[in-house]
Amino acid sequence: MSRLIVVSNRVGPIGDAARAGGLAVALVEALKSSGGIWFGWTGDVIEEADTRLKLESAGPLTLATIDLSADDFDAYYNGFANRSLWPLFHFRTGLVQYDRDNFAGYSRVNAAFAKALLPLVQQDDLIWVHDYHFLLFAEELRKLGCTRPIGHFLHIPFPPRELLTTLPNHEELVKALFAFDILGFQTEHDRDRFFDYVRMEVGGSILGDKARCFNRTVTARAFPIGIDAGTFANFASTDDGQKQFASMRDMLRGRRQIIGVDRLDYTKGLPERFNAFERMLEDHEEHRGEVSLLQVAPPSRTDVSEYQDLRLELEGMAGHINGRFAEFNWTPIRYLNRSFARQALAGLYRASHVGLVTPLRDGMNLVAKEYVAAQDPEDPGVLVLSRFAGAAKQLTDAVIVNPYDVQGMADAMNVALTMPLDERKDRYTKLMKVISEEDIGHWRTSYLEALSSVEHAGVTGGSLHGDQNGAVA
Repeated sequence: MSRLIVVSNRVGPIGDAARAGGLAVALVEALKSSGGIWFGWTGDVIEEADTRLKLESAGPLTLATIDLSADDFDAYYNGFANRSLWPLFHFRTGLVQYDRDNFAGYSRVNAAFAKALLPLVQQDDLIWVHDYHFLLFAEELRKLGCTRPIGHFLHIPFPPRELLTTLPNHEELVKALFAFDILGFQTEHDRDRFFDYVRMEVGGSILGDKARCFNRTVTARAFPIGIDAGTFANFASTDDGQKQFASMRDMLRGRRQIIGVDRLDYTKGLPERFNAFERMLEDHEEHRGEVSLLQVAPPSRTDVSEYQDLRLELEGMAGHINGRFAEFNWTPIRYLNRSFARQALAGLYRASHVGLVTPLRDGMNLVAKEYVAAQDPEDPGVLVLSRFAGAAKQLTDAVIVNPYDVQGMADAMNVALTMPLDERKDRYTKLMKVISEEDIGHWRTSYLEALSSVEHAGVTGGSLHGDQNGAVA
């Protein structure tokens, strides 16, 4: 069995992966089963560049990390990754900031990380690179002579050609993707947008799941990520889950609750969600005093002005709606800027009659799947899901909404709140079947089988016709 090397911006945790989330669980299980290395950034920012590896043994796997200098962190992470790629790949071109120095820093960090990893790569290794932070990583490894199979999985959406071409160095980025052997996307729509760029922008060709361009060929497929549905369902029965469930039901006193759980980010559609909840209260007086919205929104990227502005906007909106509709014993919106352990979240989900997952654009959105998994099969809540979340391609029995349509979302919340039990149970059963069959283990296994097949076919280096070293043409 080939050893696995996982590359991601952040590494770990290992000992408490289940608490951290589904991705950590999946990667830890893959690494434990094959043995291997998890490589990435320590999370520490230092004054001067220092790419010396820090190695830590954790049973059959090794954690390998390096620090980032303050300049590299600003250019690579805060700059190009999160001010250029993140908004662009979420279709928010108006928020994209492009700076050549930031792209130079992004390129420099990809190259430095590749150079640091190379001495650890053995002749039978598979390399699995994750997300938008490392789009140039395989190309940098190929320049150093690495011929091992290298796969990439993009956790966020892939943008349409018309948007991607607004980035000055779009062709350079896409060419670098052809140094990978496998490109994994959340949905077929994402994969097809990549194919469209290859055909229409750079004159490449598509045959089945393979794209040919720049004298290289890459396999591109959809691998929708899942959750460990059984484990998450059991979280609701843990001590912490039951405590949160009982506490919430006691507080509601027979009233009903809609819940939203999202990182505080402009891609999540939170202002639109608050507007829709206000519209529902305007249109349906029967829900006033009887239905509340619990919005959990842990802060992120607090040093970025767009995120600071969003937090102020939401605080103002919650205050306005509460001031308009609140009663002495009922608050319409409870808005919490904090995180919860996943066991506690499972209890909150089960205590909530509606799960509101309405991003403006999302690669997958695992909250939608977690909400369903946490429900009581005998009295399940209803998932209201944005059509622009990758999860909507699988979870077709949710109540699907357009997050830009405030009135439509308000109507959907009312439909969910008034849905008969038989229909709720039927939708839950169908959703749970999908979530259980296409879970995190299925995602991990199907991707690694595809990557391993590259080695078995003797085709590596991001090219079917490259030189024997797999170097970039």
